Amino acid sequence: MGCKIVKTATYLPEKVLTNNDLAIEFNRWEPEKIEAKLGIRERHITAKHETAGDLAFNAAETVLDNYDKDRIDMIIFCTQSPDYFLPATACILQKKLGLRNNVAAYDFNQGCSGYIYGLAMAKAFINSGIAENVLLLVGETYSKHIHPKDLANRTIFGDGAAATIIEKQSREQIYEFILGTDGAGKNNLIVPNGCFRSEYDENAIEITNNAGDIYTDNHLYMNGPEIFNFTIEAVPSVVNDCLLKNNLTLEEIDYVIFHQANSYMIEYLRKKIKIPKEKFYSNMLLTGNTVSATIPIALDDCLNHNIVKLGDKVLLCGFGVGYSWGAVIIEV
Repeated sequence: MGCKIVKTATYLPEKVLTNNDLAIEFNRWEPEKIEAKLGIRERHITAKHETAGDLAFNAAETVLDNYDKDRIDMIIFCTQSPDYFLPATACILQKKLGLRNNVAAYDFNQGCSGYIYGLAMAKAFINSGIAENVLLLVGETYSKHIHPKDLANRTIFGDGAAATIIEKQSREQIYEFILGTDGAGKNNLIVPNGCFRSEYDENAIEITNNAGDIYTDNHLYMNGPEIFNFTIEAVPSVVNDCLLKNNLTLEEIDYVIFHQANSYMIEYLRKKIKIPKEKFYSNMLLTGNTVSATIPIALDDCLNHNIVKLGDKVLLCGFGVGYSWGAVIIEV
């Protein structure tokens, strides 16, 4: 018994925020400098009443086109921007998508490594016999977490969603996982207020950092240098451990897709791990960092453009908020 990714799809909001737009609004950075530093030219941003659930619904509609919906027996939805505290957005999507009632549906909150965790859960449910065909959805609207005057984070993050169907197969095509956590880094990428540990504060004080970016404790805070330090220390070991666990070498891997954090960070990692450039995906130019959606958006792009082909072994690696990380090798 095994499982395989059989179909993928993505959805990006209609509204586009370009570097030119940001340069006009802030009059601090030139558009070309943003692109040169981050590898991002534009990002898609949700409308005021558009949610992560809406994005995931559109991605799911696409992936389920010409697919028998009655075969789906589980929905897993990863998001850090849910439609409601409760109920789970996956339950709402079950009804909206017209799926049968005897399907399992739940959300989980994971972020940058979320797609890897989602694949691990889908594989576990299929290999245990609980499910046969899993619809894995990821959707993020980080733009709603960011203060309007926080230029640094507005340049990096975009909104988006992706849908993946994982099916039971006669042999395993989703290999062994490496998963890990270090909660000591929780304060380096966080929205402090809004839940029950520290509720939303209508009178939250505006904080200005050394670069002139403004935020409050109701908004996303990211300690960029600490996130970078964590990443360059953790990811090489994660990749190496994943290869060892699967009895493979980097030379036997046809393609590598990392979480698309920003081009500077992942290019640094590529060189450090010695991944050949022709085997490495790096293209957040028109999407930005869409958090849990970056890896499936990248995978979908690679499949649609024949960058990865039938039979290829692809190493996927996610890392970030939590801190958390995960890696797996899939066979296309």
